[in-house]
Amino acid sequence: MDLLELSGIATKTGLPSVLCFCHLRWDFVYQRPQHLMSRCRENARVFFFEEPLESERHQAELRLQLRDDGITVLTPILPKSLDNKGRIDAQRELLDGFLEAYDIRDFIAWYYTPMALQFSGHLEPKVVVYDCMDELSAFDGAPTELPKYERMLFDHADVVFAGGRTLYNAKLHQHENVHLFPSSVDRDHFAVARRPQRDPADQHAIPHPRIGFFGVLDERLDRNLLREAAELRPDWHFVLLGPVVKIREEDLPRAQNIHYLGQKRYDQLPVYLANWDVAMLPFAINQSTQFISPTKTLEYLAAGKPVVSTPIRDVVEPYGNLGLVSIASNAQEFCAAIESLLKPPPAKWLEDVDDFLRKGSWDRTFSRMWQEINRIGAHETDAAAHAVNRQQEAANV
Repeated sequence: MDLLELSGIATKTGLPSVLCFCHLRWDFVYQRPQHLMSRCRENARVFFFEEPLESERHQAELRLQLRDDGITVLTPILPKSLDNKGRIDAQRELLDGFLEAYDIRDFIAWYYTPMALQFSGHLEPKVVVYDCMDELSAFDGAPTELPKYERMLFDHADVVFAGGRTLYNAKLHQHENVHLFPSSVDRDHFAVARRPQRDPADQHAIPHPRIGFFGVLDERLDRNLLREAAELRPDWHFVLLGPVVKIREEDLPRAQNIHYLGQKRYDQLPVYLANWDVAMLPFAINQSTQFISPTKTLEYLAAGKPVVSTPIRDVVEPYGNLGLVSIASNAQEFCAAIESLLKPPPAKWLEDVDDFLRKGSWDRTFSRMWQEINRIGAHETDAAAHAVNRQQEAANV
């Protein structure tokens, strides 16, 4: 097996190493893992181990890419011919070879997917973090053995971070050290949308009013609600940004006033948002949305846009109950809420939004997480030192 060389990978010598195992690709939709790992790089060398790609080659290899943002992305390239056991064995061998080649011994293992334990469970990190951002077992296509590996990860983990209140309540009694760190926001990034921005070329010709959404278009999207809302208000235009995943594109509702503009980079989102009239969260109420805490809720609010959402629990509480987001259960209610939101919001609403946003920055969230990790690391170091002292004392008796 080959380990592809990369110059400059160890430019942050002297810093701790964080090995992040994630079910999402670094270049996929920019969300919680990217926000946190990009802040982590100021404190550590960050190695982001993503899902494998397949190749016609007969030998597995590990592609290493040092990004401009300082993150090193590790991508296993596996032969298509491998069965499941072969894929796990190959990833374990590639991972061990990488750690040995770059002399990474004392590191923090940061998990987003319990399934990574299949090839990394033999490692002995200084601290094991499980940042539980979603109930992955509830998603379409989830591996049937995922709950088993999550139980194993709870046994391995020193700390569990939960990405939303509902998820926190579900995990609270499964581990002795669980902390709630809900969705946060880079307010300055999205506040740009509060100022006039030149409309992007692919959105320029779409008439107003525009009701927009950005995110992954998958089984969580309420396609019936979107279809019915578009039929109820043919004079409104529904704009959706994001990749189509796990559902067929032909199953998306189609109408002259529904516009799919594809995936956009994180830095492009404020420009699109600035030219919307209302932002929406048209999520279906089903098993896959039971525990979600949509980061985009805060991003829409930071852009100063009024928001309508279906009754997702972590949107209703706190945003709906605080009057920051309108909640609607069906297409008729959705359209009625949008009708109301198309009127200029009261100044008090934006003041309340900004008061709320001050409490939830990604910088603050990561800082508190890192404090907990350092506390655990210091405790482990002290415990190891005490064990060595006891051994020395016993030898001198």
